[in-house]
Amino acid sequence: MKLDTKMIHGGVFGDPHTGAVSVPIYQVSTYKQSKVGEHAGYEYSRTGNPTRDALEKLIADVENGARGLAFSSGMAAISTLLSYFSQGDHIIIGDDVYGGTYRVITKVFTRLGLEASFVDTGDINAVKKAIKPHTRAIYMETPSNPLLKVTDIKELSTLAKQAGLFLFVDNTFLTPYWQNPLDLGADAVLHSATKYLGGHSDVVAGLIVTKEEKFGEELHFLQNSIGGILGPQDSWLLIRGMKTLGLRMKQHELNAQQIAKWLQNHDQIGRVYYPGLADHPDHHTAKTQARGFGAIISFDVGSAEAADRLLEQTKYFTLAESLGAVESLISVPARMTHASIPAERRAELGIVDGLVRISVGVEDVEDLIADLDQAL
Repeated sequence: MKLDTKMIHGGVFGDPHTGAVSVPIYQVSTYKQSKVGEHAGYEYSRTGNPTRDALEKLIADVENGARGLAFSSGMAAISTLLSYFSQGDHIIIGDDVYGGTYRVITKVFTRLGLEASFVDTGDINAVKKAIKPHTRAIYMETPSNPLLKVTDIKELSTLAKQAGLFLFVDNTFLTPYWQNPLDLGADAVLHSATKYLGGHSDVVAGLIVTKEEKFGEELHFLQNSIGGILGPQDSWLLIRGMKTLGLRMKQHELNAQQIAKWLQNHDQIGRVYYPGLADHPDHHTAKTQARGFGAIISFDVGSAEAADRLLEQTKYFTLAESLGAVESLISVPARMTHASIPAERRAELGIVDGLVRISVGVEDVEDLIADLDQAL
């Protein structure tokens, strides 16, 4: 089954009881049992719900994994995954990750005894040096947020296996439409499904897919125990969103390619960060392991003041948190998505005050370029 077909027919298709072609929204908390412990597959919706199950099966199918799990947010998914580890365990984290990921690790899980090292996962030698006797896992984003650094998943997977470590990949930016980390050796793949998978700025959700069923079962135990599950309404919205993922991702990327090249030639723009550009340092790696480059672009306008002037003038690029929706969004990572990272750490990474991140939508690209042009 080809990917575009799998988006429509993967997982659970329709409802066998009524013939409905859309999975119903099972707005229910509990289920009738014939005897104690005997039921039709469901007993309580925190443990399992038919609509959520349909979504979990769908994401497992499109990521080529064994088990899918749906959570109330991307952060709930990340937090549940981190809860797999114990006090005294050590994990290696990509140094250019979403600010919320950095925050929950440094402000919550390290307080509970989990040790973390932030490393450029694109530098295999740096990762090797960071491995300790009690290291358990490597966690990374590729492309990263917001500097769009690309890590060679296969190379890191080989290292992880040699060292007996888990490899977790946040695949939010590219989605399973462009990249499948499990096929490249990852043990689990994560999504902030709020972004491209939902695609319409109307749902907050997180997803995990595991390569092996056993690990999936262990994470389901944590999902059920901690309880950060996705409700049936939002599960249905994600299923609906994913049906058009292929159509949207193609248009997102087509627009982004043209905008990135236009930005590169603008005299008021400094560096442009987009893996689809031939001069991006990780362009070859991105081209080798993914089928597309996505639609997130970061660029430097020189100062916070210049960024503010730009943000005040855009009409079609909406100033807002988040990304991956049909409408184009614009933000300043240093003061928005990555504000929780200390200023000195941001400076080390290159997340400067003049760095602007855009999430290119599916509007007419000529309108989007004209909007940026007049704002600049």
